[in-house]
Amino acid sequence: MKVADPLDIPLRQLEYLVAVADHPTWSSAATSLGVSASALSQGLADLERRLGVQLFERQGRRRVLTDLADPVLQHARTVQALSHDIGQWAERVSTLKMGSIRVGMLDVGAVIHFPEVLRLFRTDFPDIGFHLTVAPSSELLAGLRRADFDLIVCVRPSELPPTISATPLLQERLVIVRPPKVKSRPPSAWGPWVLFPKGSHTRSLIERSLREPGSLPHVVAESHQPDVLAQMVSLGLGWAVLPVAQVPEHLDVEIGEPIVTRDLVICQREGAPKHPGVEVLIERLRAVADHD
Repeated sequence: MKVADPLDIPLRQLEYLVAVADHPTWSSAATSLGVSASALSQGLADLERRLGVQLFERQGRRRVLTDLADPVLQHARTVQALSHDIGQWAERVSTLKMGSIRVGMLDVGAVIHFPEVLRLFRTDFPDIGFHLTVAPSSELLAGLRRADFDLIVCVRPSELPPTISATPLLQERLVIVRPPKVKSRPPSAWGPWVLFPKGSHTRSLIERSLREPGSLPHVVAESHQPDVLAQMVSLGLGWAVLPVAQVPEHLDVEIGEPIVTRDLVICQREGAPKHPGVEVLIERLRAVADHD
């Protein structure tokens, strides 16, 4: 089979591949793109011919992606995000508008570390549309890869996704928080625990740090919200590990020793056109972080 020049691959066929990966059926993928199921099937068959790689296999009556399709899918997502970025940039330039900035931020960043930065930015640049989303790090990173955000502030993951760059912002100390009047114990007797949900970047850091001194975390409750975890501790439901800044002063809890640190970073898509306001916002975030 003669393989076509990869530069000849139509963007539309890459969009087809992403849609099929992100939807439960080919029919729903076609509907999301506004094309017929036959057009979708023909486009993906042509993509396979151009690449000379089998992207799909039969499982009963369904066609599913093969392992060989994963690099192509990741490339398709990157191209799609960059195409979205250049379209946004062209619109801003051609209409001579200030445009908008889409920021994703972990709750501790939006509420504890940088609320004044966000408030002043909106005051100083009222003509820039500013949209803030507060969410867990994993959701923010997924949104950044989809081009939902211009930048995010999140916990540094163990591995950065392809095409994503990270700029260090600040380090946070996480401390053990015990129920009222519970004294410190040997690590083997720590807990039970109320922690961030399994799979979150912070949870992974915490579990590794607890195992090092010999604690085997028995988790009885989970929440993405630090204030909820702190309330659970005050009610005696378990121990927690929380950022120092997110342990409410009014709660009756015992604050123990630091157990781990986590890095907050600014993440962006590599090669994406940047709104000038993004650079201003990053400078202000880093200035505040440097003084913390």
